[in-house]
Amino acid sequence: MSDLPVDLVIPLVLKALADQGTCVLQAPPGAGKTSRVPLALLDHVVGRIIMLEPRRLAARAAAERLAEQCGEAPGGLVGYRMRGDSVPGSRIEVVTEGILTRMLQSDPDLPGVGAVIFDEFHERSLHADLGLALTWEVRQALRPDLQLIVMSATLDADPVAALLDDAPVVTSDGRAFPVETRWLDRPAPKPQRHGAWERQVADLVLTAAQASTGGILVFLPGAGEIRRVAHMLAGALPSDCVVRPLYGAMPFKDQRAAIRPEPSGRKVVLSTAIAETSLTIEDIRVVVDAGRARRAVFDPRSGMSRLITTPVSRAEATQRAGRAGRIAPGVAYRMWSKAEDGALPAFAPPEIMAADLTGLALELAQWGSSPCDLAFLTQPPAQALGEAQALLRTLGALDADNRITAHGRAVARMPVHPRIGHMLRRAGLAAAPIAALLSSRDPLDTRDSDLALRQRALRDARGPGLAQIREDAKRIAKLVPVGDQMSLGETVALAYPDRIGQRRKGDAARYVLSGGKGAYLDDGDSLASQPFIVACDLDGDTREARIRLAAALTVGELRRLFADQIDWHGVCAWSRREGRVVARQQERFGALVLQDRIWKDADPDEISRAMLDGVRQLGLRLSPAAERFRARVALIDGMPDMSDDALMNELADWLLPQITDIRSAEDWKKFDPLDALRAMLDWEQMQTLDRLAPAHFTTPLGRKIPIDYSGEAPEVRLKLQEMFGQTTHPMIGRTPLRVTLLSPGQKPVQTTQDIPGFWASSYADVRRDMRGRYPRHPWPEDPTQADPTLRAKPRGT
Repeated sequence: MSDLPVDLVIPLVLKALADQGTCVLQAPPGAGKTSRVPLALLDHVVGRIIMLEPRRLAARAAAERLAEQCGEAPGGLVGYRMRGDSVPGSRIEVVTEGILTRMLQSDPDLPGVGAVIFDEFHERSLHADLGLALTWEVRQALRPDLQLIVMSATLDADPVAALLDDAPVVTSDGRAFPVETRWLDRPAPKPQRHGAWERQVADLVLTAAQASTGGILVFLPGAGEIRRVAHMLAGALPSDCVVRPLYGAMPFKDQRAAIRPEPSGRKVVLSTAIAETSLTIEDIRVVVDAGRARRAVFDPRSGMSRLITTPVSRAEATQRAGRAGRIAPGVAYRMWSKAEDGALPAFAPPEIMAADLTGLALELAQWGSSPCDLAFLTQPPAQALGEAQALLRTLGALDADNRITAHGRAVARMPVHPRIGHMLRRAGLAAAPIAALLSSRDPLDTRDSDLALRQRALRDARGPGLAQIREDAKRIAKLVPVGDQMSLGETVALAYPDRIGQRRKGDAARYVLSGGKGAYLDDGDSLASQPFIVACDLDGDTREARIRLAAALTVGELRRLFADQIDWHGVCAWSRREGRVVARQQERFGALVLQDRIWKDADPDEISRAMLDGVRQLGLRLSPAAERFRARVALIDGMPDMSDDALMNELADWLLPQITDIRSAEDWKKFDPLDALRAMLDWEQMQTLDRLAPAHFTTPLGRKIPIDYSGEAPEVRLKLQEMFGQTTHPMIGRTPLRVTLLSPGQKPVQTTQDIPGFWASSYADVRRDMRGRYPRHPWPEDPTQADPTLRAKPRGT
């Protein structure tokens, strides 16, 4: 075996394990950690060595490489295990990450296992995070002799080491051969039409092919982009180049063709991120990185995942470039400029932050621990975990206290998503092909959503993708009971009770889902006229998702399947369109309304609460008296806040008891909320208010005039003649009342806060002016001695 950089640090790894039983190995791409470390442990570990790989192809390739170094094929010293495929090994077993979780759940003390290696931990997959958390707890509680190694190419090792009680960190040198990085001179132009971005990639690949003689590895975000770039390269590459696609959904034999050396010429491998780690693709000398990654992002509010295409992280770009230097000096072309590189995120987000956590929640419940009690490098988001637990309760996998049920334990043993596991446990053997279809990529190249098309193709047609699904179905069928006979719609409704859709009114095939979200079918879809469907797969749009895969369901099937979840509900709601409270009785399944009728004896309290929504829409309508009252209240410290914002925020507290007879916008216009505002004050507060901010001023005639508190000072307006005989100025506490004196024609003639001063000064000028205009009204020379009056002189006097 040729020397690799990691060989120099393996003695340090062995010493760390001997001293502490743990080690974090940081080794860049090409260092040889995957192919060297397990073999180095053979003479130092008692029992089997389990090494985790993030992907099936990487697991099998790593096992073959390890076995080859031992001079044998997998099945002797080295074996592998993954879903649906395994070859036993006596000492080393390379497994995909979910396999370790199943091993731990079955036998937490991992009998016969002496060491666990987490390879490519920098990918931060959900299974790797969970596996490390569970393994670490096993080591602390049950197996202090269990040796643990975490290996990473680009991840900052210190946080992982700290998580493992300050495990020793061993760092290897870089790749075995230098890689030259070539950037674009300037940022690539933004694509303006479909396929333009793929054209840019293809042009860069052609440039790389013409400037080199070795194999080329091209990183693209998905299978669709791979197909389009392959089409553009056809006939344009040098004659010695063979195009090899590489992505997860391909048959294994086709994946192998992309990895092994070409008999002649050189290959151009168009790959997804599957080729980033753990794979040594023979004869690769050049990497072309298109700079994009596709990630699944789960929205816990909608319960849907969607694939998004994002720029790669700098760590991913480093990992990809390293593929060019595995066996010889190489070149890495990057489809972005050096100036753009600094804007890339340092690392890709850990899967636990963006994934569907339903499986994780079930595993934690089966383990019997809260995530905060386990050594997670990143704690799962509380909202997403809560939504996952709610779904599991709906499926009967968890009880009301989020403890796992017997049904949940059976579901957890199924090698599928808990939704599908629940479906299999209920529907049984006949659901196995459906489970295989739902767990695989869509085998048909069509936008028609009907799952029945796929079911018929699986039964009647031939093709590599369908063959793999058939094999998966056979494997699943061995794990489930016979079950009840169900239609396709009933079967998938078991898995997606929150995605049963009821068609909305109108020509467009728009649906409301039982979970409350909206979705639609493409025009012309074969299911577009169905009144009820089950949406198995959606594009994840949070506003209104496109349904990509669905099955028809009858209302009778819905009733039979979910009879215990269908109930009548009284619904009182404010109708903006009708401007009134509408009271209905509705038979509902989740957000779906199966029957609807008038609720004749609706609960008055429910009507009042619905009317509050009407008030929120219509806004406050305070009468002049109510406005004056709250202006008085605002002057006194310690009184309730009666501002518009406060009143709207607390409608249920102050208004609800007062609107028992209010049901419409017209009723609200006629309603005077003064009594409701007065009820916000207790007796002592009312006494204080009347003392410090009285509602009325009593004139010398004994007439009560409302005081206006809305201005800078409390104010009254009254005819000048009504104040005759007033020799002191009226006060509100220590504040002079602002008095606006009116002419007999109700026009202001004077505003004053000093009545005695007015009589002594300005009154003479007012009298002289007013006597000519209003000769029938009294204008005495000394108003302090005159009697107040509102009367005019009789005619002729």
